[in-house]
Amino acid sequence: MIAWIDTLIQGVLLGGFFALSGLGLSLSFGIMHIVNIAHGDFLVVAAYLCLVICGLFGLNPLLAIIIVIPLMFLFGYALQKTILNKGVDGGELSPLLITFGLSIILHNLLQEFFSADAKSLDVGAFEVASLNIGPLHIGWLPITILVTTLVVYYILHQIMESTKFGMIVRATVDDPEITSLMGVDTKKINCLGMGLSMTIVGIAGTLFGIKSSFFPLAGGLQLLFAFEAVIIGGMGSIWGTLLGGMSLGIAQTIGYRIGSGWGEFAGHLVFFLFLLLKPSGLLSKETQHA
Repeated sequence: MIAWIDTLIQGVLLGGFFALSGLGLSLSFGIMHIVNIAHGDFLVVAAYLCLVICGLFGLNPLLAIIIVIPLMFLFGYALQKTILNKGVDGGELSPLLITFGLSIILHNLLQEFFSADAKSLDVGAFEVASLNIGPLHIGWLPITILVTTLVVYYILHQIMESTKFGMIVRATVDDPEITSLMGVDTKKINCLGMGLSMTIVGIAGTLFGIKSSFFPLAGGLQLLFAFEAVIIGGMGSIWGTLLGGMSLGIAQTIGYRIGSGWGEFAGHLVFFLFLLLKPSGLLSKETQHA
């Protein structure tokens, strides 16, 4: 019984990371209607960016994330303004092809500058420190990731529900043509939306670099997990992504409890079952208001 309680707890903790990594992808689709194929690679870029900042300034990665966040926002804003806005005008397929091309470019650039060797972000003893509750041992790093995820979701909810920017975003998503006629610069809204998405990617990427080793081609698997969390939750549904990430994390830890080779397979199986039985996901886009 204790073993299964521990499995459930670890699943929720793992799901917290999946929910955070999937949030940026969900946001880019929900606001700009862009399926970002390079999403996983941007997570890896954020991890490498944090690695460089730590090397230059001697900072702990948990502090360096303060510098990573604005840099990723500016990167996302510039990316949308210079490349993706033009792609959006070319139809739904164009941004998908553009981000696929960006993914290939990033693979090569990262390998050129950092080599193919795996790297990691060192936070010292905190990485292995745990909270002991009787027979349960819960890592402080996973707890930190889960708390960070919940805080990010809460802040995003407040931005979308309680600010003028959020009101304009929701109006733009509902009817971009009418919003444009009312004088709203939808392209600027898209730029701010991608900047916000990349801000979340910067947080998730740094935490990914702390919890796991990373290398230039590591983005593919991270894209898959993020995409599964988004689809399970409901494409474009932000709160659905939280539930989708939790579902995926619990499924994987149950799989690992059954056998060492069953973890990721169990997550993929749950994803397939949702595609088969409930393709709209746990929450449809219409039921969520960021």
